[in-house]
Amino acid sequence: MSFLTVYITEAHPSDVWQMQSNIRDKVVFASPKSEEERASVAGICVRKLGIKYPSVLDEYGNSTEQAYTGWPDRIYLIDSQGKIAYKSKPGPFGFKPDELRAALAGMPEVEAKAK
Repeated sequence: MSFLTVYITEAHPSDVWQMQSNIRDKVVFASPKSEEERASVAGICVRKLGIKYPSVLDEYGNSTEQAYTGWPDRIYLIDSQGKIAYKSKPGPFGFKPDELRAALAGMPEVEAKAK
């Protein structure tokens, strides 16, 4: 089992919809205007959040975000066959750890390891 963060469209850019919590936490970014700017903002995000598992960048056209309706953020569980086993409601308020835990426990590869 592995985890992956996919950085998509900036959720609260300063030029669109800035949140006070972003200002307080000093994570204020305008909407990236290029793939390079998006990569830079994503890298800062990963470092500031202390993400230790692999992170990738959605391409500038946002195909991953559109395919998975990931904005502003979501948690997906993809099974070993590549099918969606769990999709959270939009986060962070829609994140329900108990739902994800139950979905993880029901995956065949997790069940096999538990025996």
